[in-house]
Amino acid sequence: MPTAFPYRTPVDHAPHERTNIIVDDEQPSDVLQTVSSDTAQQILARLDGEPATTSDIAEAIDTSIQNAKYHLDRLCEANIVEAVDTWYSRKGTEMTVYALSVEQLVVQFGDSIPETQR
Repeated sequence: MPTAFPYRTPVDHAPHERTNIIVDDEQPSDVLQTVSSDTAQQILARLDGEPATTSDIAEAIDTSIQNAKYHLDRLCEANIVEAVDTWYSRKGTEMTVYALSVEQLVVQFGDSIPETQR
C-alpha cells in the first residue's frame, strides 16, 4: 500500500571540518567521557558513512533503541553528532535523522591551541 509520507528523503549535510577540544584544569570537558564508551564509538563509526535514524543505528550496532538514543543524546550535547533531518516511518511516525557534526575531533591538553593548528 503506498504511503503519503516519504520514507527516506536524501539528506544534504556536510559536517564541519574540525572541532578543537581543550582539556585543562580550569574548564574540564566531558567530551572524552562521552566518546570513551564503546557504544558511542560504534555509533560514530556507523554515522561516518551516512546519516541514520536511532533505529537504524541500534540495529547496525546490535543494541537497544533506548541505549542508542541515550548515547546519541550525549553525543549531541557534546556537539559531535547533530540532528539533520526528519524522516517518516511507513506508519507516519517522525524519526530524527542524525549525522556527524565534525569530521575531525582534536583534543589538546593545555590552555591554548598552537597557531599552526587553528
